[in-house]
Amino acid sequence: MERNRTYAPQRPARRPAKHPMRRLTGGETLVRALAAHGADLAFGIPGTHNLEIYRHLGAHGIRHIATRHEQGAGYAADGYARTTGRPGIAVTTTGPALLNIAAAVGQAYSDSVPLLVVSPGMPLRHPAEPIGVLHELHGQSEALGRIAAFSHRVSSVGEIDAAVARAFSFFRSGRPRPVHLEIPYDLLEEAEPVGAPRIAPPTVPPRPAPDAVREAAEALSSARRPALVLGGGARGAADACRALAEQLGAPVVTTANGKGVVPESHALSVGVALHSPAVRSWLASCDVVLAVGTELAESDLWCDQRQLRDRLRGTLIRADIDPAQMYAGLPAGIALVGDAHAVLAELLPAVTSSISARGAGEPSARPSPESSEPSEPSGSSGSSGSSESSAGRSVDTAAALRAARDEETVARSGRWLPYLSALRSTLAPDAILTSDSAQCCYYGALPHLPVDPPGRYLHPTGFGTLGYALPAAIGAKAAEPGREVVALSGDGGLQFTVQELATAAQLGLPLPVVVFDNAGYGEIRDEMAARGDTPTAVDLAPVDLTGLARAYGGQGSRAGTPDELAKALHSALRTPGPTVITIPEGPVGDPGRTVAHHSVRPAMHHTHAMHAMHDTSGDSEERTP
Repeated sequence: MERNRTYAPQRPARRPAKHPMRRLTGGETLVRALAAHGADLAFGIPGTHNLEIYRHLGAHGIRHIATRHEQGAGYAADGYARTTGRPGIAVTTTGPALLNIAAAVGQAYSDSVPLLVVSPGMPLRHPAEPIGVLHELHGQSEALGRIAAFSHRVSSVGEIDAAVARAFSFFRSGRPRPVHLEIPYDLLEEAEPVGAPRIAPPTVPPRPAPDAVREAAEALSSARRPALVLGGGARGAADACRALAEQLGAPVVTTANGKGVVPESHALSVGVALHSPAVRSWLASCDVVLAVGTELAESDLWCDQRQLRDRLRGTLIRADIDPAQMYAGLPAGIALVGDAHAVLAELLPAVTSSISARGAGEPSARPSPESSEPSEPSGSSGSSGSSESSAGRSVDTAAALRAARDEETVARSGRWLPYLSALRSTLAPDAILTSDSAQCCYYGALPHLPVDPPGRYLHPTGFGTLGYALPAAIGAKAAEPGREVVALSGDGGLQFTVQELATAAQLGLPLPVVVFDNAGYGEIRDEMAARGDTPTAVDLAPVDLTGLARAYGGQGSRAGTPDELAKALHSALRTPGPTVITIPEGPVGDPGRTVAHHSVRPAMHHTHAMHAMHDTSGDSEERTP
């Protein structure tokens, strides 16, 4: 659930030369408008009511990938959008097809992804009361309008251009979120005289108020224990975020969607760790926390926001493109409303100047930490200025926080670490990984599989859908066929969209799908057991997923050890089509589970780790894996 996600501009618009009015059908008007905004790929399934759209895609240079289910089309378009920074396009037909994609629209809304869903609607003069027309859905546009940012139903062929331009203007001017465009199916076939397509005008990213920038710079430059929390909205300001962290000596924590904004190999990176009680406790004790492009929501913290809000002792600075976010959940002490890149472009030099001024003798405007706080600051800024010792303390603090995070969860996540290490050592630095709402992903890969900015990690946060990984990987691979793309999933989640193996096979592009098979819905099984309930409806009958992959035209193999996974992955990355690699786990606590339990040494014992956060004598150790 991220705010302020910065996306790359759409491809250069193919603005046609001026020409006289031409009679075009609504279908061609739509496709021409999409092409004029740089759309080059659409995902979807043709149906009786949208054939006039499909008729014109090729002529206007828009490729199409036919998925096996509209939900898969939505997730694939989402993966394309997150990978390229350009809006993903999905085409459905009326009624059930549009409802099928609704879950993907909800996920895109939650994660601030620019997704344009185009569908036919009932005819322009259709009666208000249902009359039994094929695919008739009462209030179709209204239904999608409650899930997407908005739904625009056009009333003429001439309005289609304006509706497309409105959607792209929306994507470029604020928080990106999904939009639904509905065209009555009689208008798709109807021809009207139309001129050159309207093009969404260029937009200037919103910039923060100068006074707010000065106030934030003053707070950060005088902070003794600063921290950065980065969400998906910080992605467009990655270089500036790293520079600011280094300037301040501030450890960096990210949300799931902010994973890799600052290299997770960086000494100041704590990684995805807001779920860690030790990390939340440390954040609460910091005197200044800068949160960029994140809601700091329950889905980011894995707890009620009040558990952090009520403990924060310092100033919370929030940088976000959405003004309403400044008052939601954890209210901002200092509000920087604007695009992340624009905010950091002004904040970084202001902080640098302020630190330089303090180094020249300007007195600190901020009080010393309270006596109950640690006597040694973990940040490298403040009235004393930057120094090697304070920078070293910051690095020690980040290492200690990583160690504390790992120690808290080693019993739960340790079983995945050797496999994640094999994944990381096999993949290229710029590989793209997609994941599902599965234990192996949110407990395992999110915190423990390091990603640096050349790569990407796409995860369905907030809305928490199942079945995201495979179709999102298809969208990412279609966008970047030359990059390695790997999907991570569990056996339960994969089966929500397993039919998209056929889509991947038809594309013929190498696509490993790594599946940790725990024979059902592991998270819900564990929750039932924790309540003292008898696990019900969570144990699934065995499925030969590798055989199913072969039936769909792909390949399949099993990996019982990390070495076997590395070998299978190396082969899959060079084999056209999908390769399902299953890692059999069995239910947690099942004595028959076949995943090898490797000894995972925490980077530091928890008590030692917490001591190092507050003491300069603690040595920094490498984190695992």
